[in-house]
Amino acid sequence: MSWLFAAAGLALGPWLAAVTVRLATRDPAARPGPLRVAVTSLVAAAAVGAAPLLTGDRPAVLAFAWSGGAAVVLAGVDLASHRLPDRVTFPAVGVVTAALAADAAVTGAWGALLRAVAAGGVAYLLGTAARLVQPRGLGGGDVKLLGLLGLVLGWVGWEVLVAGVSAGLLIGALGSLLLVLLGRAGWRTAVALGPPLLAGATVALVLSAA
Repeated sequence: MSWLFAAAGLALGPWLAAVTVRLATRDPAARPGPLRVAVTSLVAAAAVGAAPLLTGDRPAVLAFAWSGGAAVVLAGVDLASHRLPDRVTFPAVGVVTAALAADAAVTGAWGALLRAVAAGGVAYLLGTAARLVQPRGLGGGDVKLLGLLGLVLGWVGWEVLVAGVSAGLLIGALGSLLLVLLGRAGWRTAVALGPPLLAGATVALVLSAA
């Protein structure tokens, strides 16, 4: 089943690349180059193809497949323009919630659904609090992304959520330090936090699956 999802991700790659470029440039006519299309297609194949490995053959697989595709677009846009568009995050939250609810209805895993919703709310509220304390640390898009990651990671377990967010913040800090050491950024330079958070979530999910 994993190969089928990977093939779907690969097929969607060119479209995801086009969406990424158009959202990043705010130009509906923008077109991605061949390299971006190739890279996006390969990453999408891996992200979407991993869904069955994380959930097995159950409705929750759709939540992880959709969030994997959304993650590819969000990371690409954030790297290019330091934005995490609501046009990607909000539909992802809706689809993930609906898929997890369907999973609970079919398998009876209501505890996992309630944990996912609670984790999404806690992650969002903690992100909001952190932004109020230090506005330069997190953007509004980062806070909404934390809510989405809370849903996905919380469904697996609280410890996976804590590990994923912690790993993301650590990757972000190390990446920022590396950019400073290389002279590519200063101590006050704004750095995209979306990709590190998504990378941390991926690491946590892979380790939980293993």
